[in-house]
Amino acid sequence: MLNLNADSEANQELLGAKLAQAAVPGPGVIYLQGELGTGKTTLVRGFMRGLGYVGNVRSPTYTIVEPYQIGEQLILHLDLHRIKDPRELEFLGLEDMADATTLWLIEWPQRGADQTPIADLTVELYYQILGRNLAFTANSTTGMTIIDKMQLG
Repeated sequence: MLNLNADSEANQELLGAKLAQAAVPGPGVIYLQGELGTGKTTLVRGFMRGLGYVGNVRSPTYTIVEPYQIGEQLILHLDLHRIKDPRELEFLGLEDMADATTLWLIEWPQRGADQTPIADLTVELYYQILGRNLAFTANSTTGMTIIDKMQLG
């Protein structure tokens, strides 16, 4: 487990960039969990900026999925907050979109139940007096490698 603090939105984006450098190239599945407004999409924006992406990084709250192609790496950013039934995910065609090298960033993964891929890494975002606390927990050897790289870099 790794705990990091971000005292501003800019620092949270920097942590997202650091996560990207540790996680790419994929494949991998990263769950992003936390209350509304804790900065899950802010972390993803930093993640994408850390990979050199200059386009708009939108919250997929209404689209459910936002795909990004960075070179050979496909990144799928999902926000399942509006999902009422996990079976709704079957109609999105995620299996057709993804392949064995896809990196998944999934907000509100519990809403997808068994329809979401199993996490390699879980990032819990918490409010604190100044900024946010981010707790990184490895769920696989891939997740452990990501945490190790973050601690070194």
